[in-house]
Amino acid sequence: MPLLWIIVIVLLLGAAGFVLGRQRAVASAGGDARILHSLPNYYGTNVLILSVVPALLVMAVWLIIQPMVIESRVTGMIPEAAIEEAGSRSLVMSDVRRVADGLDTAIAAGALTPEQARGMRTELTDVRARLGEIGVALGGEVSSEVLAAAQSYRGLKRSGNLMMTVAVLALAALGLAYGYIRTNREFRARNAVEVAILAILMLASTIAILTTVGIVFSMLFETFNFFELYPWREFFFGLEWRPSFEGGSDLGLIPLLWGTLYVSVIALLVSVPIGLFAAIYMAEYAGKRMRAVAKPLLEILAGIPTIVYGLFALITVGPLLRDYFAAPLGLGSSSSSVMTAGVVMGIMLIPFVSSLSDDIINAVPQSLRDGSYGLGATQSETVRQVILPAALPGIVGAVLLAASRAIGETMIVVLGAGAAAALSLNPFEAMTTVTVKIVGQLTGDTDFSSPEALVAFALGLTLFVLTLGLNVLALYIVRKYREQYE
Repeated sequence: MPLLWIIVIVLLLGAAGFVLGRQRAVASAGGDARILHSLPNYYGTNVLILSVVPALLVMAVWLIIQPMVIESRVTGMIPEAAIEEAGSRSLVMSDVRRVADGLDTAIAAGALTPEQARGMRTELTDVRARLGEIGVALGGEVSSEVLAAAQSYRGLKRSGNLMMTVAVLALAALGLAYGYIRTNREFRARNAVEVAILAILMLASTIAILTTVGIVFSMLFETFNFFELYPWREFFFGLEWRPSFEGGSDLGLIPLLWGTLYVSVIALLVSVPIGLFAAIYMAEYAGKRMRAVAKPLLEILAGIPTIVYGLFALITVGPLLRDYFAAPLGLGSSSSSVMTAGVVMGIMLIPFVSSLSDDIINAVPQSLRDGSYGLGATQSETVRQVILPAALPGIVGAVLLAASRAIGETMIVVLGAGAAAALSLNPFEAMTTVTVKIVGQLTGDTDFSSPEALVAFALGLTLFVLTLGLNVLALYIVRKYREQYE
């Protein structure tokens, strides 16, 4: 049964449980809901939670564990010679999954019957006789070992999905029945629902934390694998970036880090003053009509896709900067440059700075403004000496968000700054960033056991540490310079 159908059936059982639980609670009170411990909707919600939440949790855990169990069993069927010939165990399992999906496609298309697909692994001669036919159906030739493993993989997956369907639907039905039976007018449904909601909220926060921890550990694991193949000193202190799958690669971080910081600094130099001044104007000087028009128009910039900004940099801003600045000054003749990407990225970041800063400035108590005016300060003096110091923590947070967004941007850099790793102070020269190279190293037909592919995880970990450092710096600035008011 498709996964979507299972979820729909569980939700329908939950909806039925809500209606039945509510009706049972009212009936147990003789039709007078006033003598119930809780409101009728709480009884229905309790049955709904018991029907839906445990079933969906079991399904989620099952979907995580089942692939690992199946792959561990199927991997043991593949001879070591086949693994050595393919290059790695992961590549063999990738072929196994591809062939298993192809078998399902061939069965759905009528090229094979389920009996044929199951029976071909029993006799090697039959397997070899059908390799040509199956190879055409799957889009390529496959070995007998991979085909046998794919058939086992397919069978285990189908059996696991069937068991999951039965377990999830049975658990949903049992939850519905249990919640329905325990529903009566003395049952403290509101307390049970609140405890359940608290548990769901705690689970959601735990999942978010564990996801972050999992991302960090996955990057650490692959980064350690990279440093086993490539010296860490050459990575962190190397001045050249020349990856080559033929060997002899130079994977120095410095040029990529320089390009990332250079583009980000230019973007912040464009976005922070414009965004902050726009926020001060809208919060302190603009009338209601002007604010109602200006703020939505400004925030439209945040909804434009980055690929559109990239095309804008490539077609408009790049040639403009080249013809009117770079070429007359003798600084370059290419439309792809750090300045092009930085200016366009800064335009994209303006609403990140202005919108958050505007909200923070508006959150400053009006009593501070009134006290400043009462002491004879002008509006500009009030903004500079009272409002901005009070709003400094939020403004620093807005700038930090813009900086993190600039460091992680890819499409604008690809189209506006190029893909060449270089160390130069010339802002009109083409450079690239860490994120662009992460995409480049993981794109195409790459061997994920090679340094050229594993370096992407080291680059990702570097970006993580960089943004973490920005957070620590922002926290230090906020604690040192913020104003506290009673």
